[in-house]
Amino acid sequence: MALSNFERLIQLADKVFAVKSDPNQLDVNPEVLERLHQIHPDTVSAHDEGNGPVAWVLLIPTTIGLMKRFLESEISEKELFELTPLNVSYDAIYLCSALVLEEYRRKGITKQLALAAIESIRKKYPLKVAFVWAFSPEGDKAAEMIARLAGLPLLKRGK
Repeated sequence: MALSNFERLIQLADKVFAVKSDPNQLDVNPEVLERLHQIHPDTVSAHDEGNGPVAWVLLIPTTIGLMKRFLESEISEKELFELTPLNVSYDAIYLCSALVLEEYRRKGITKQLALAAIESIRKKYPLKVAFVWAFSPEGDKAAEMIARLAGLPLLKRGK
């Protein structure tokens, strides 16, 4: 039996990010999703064309202070998430991850989801900068385009 779109996205996440073997990365589970929703309801976005999600985008609003610590490798991605306080004014946005099933790539889905989420988050928080830890050349290009279109400078963490 063929895998559902949801199952295929989970497999893709495991393949691309290998979070199960890297305790420093954020392993998204129901508790993480709940806290992300508390940070802002639009931190997690999905695109569904009727048969389950074909794309997910995850953004984490945080503080510039935590962003700097993350970019300097003083804290991990998991710690960035855990240390991000609730109910404060966020001024940085972490372009955490984007997953798109292969047959849906290069259609602008990631761009649309991310820009809509950033626009919504900006209604509440004065975002000044975006940052990324790209795992692929495609992820790096997508982050550059999203930040440019959102009018935000983009800072990058090295490998």
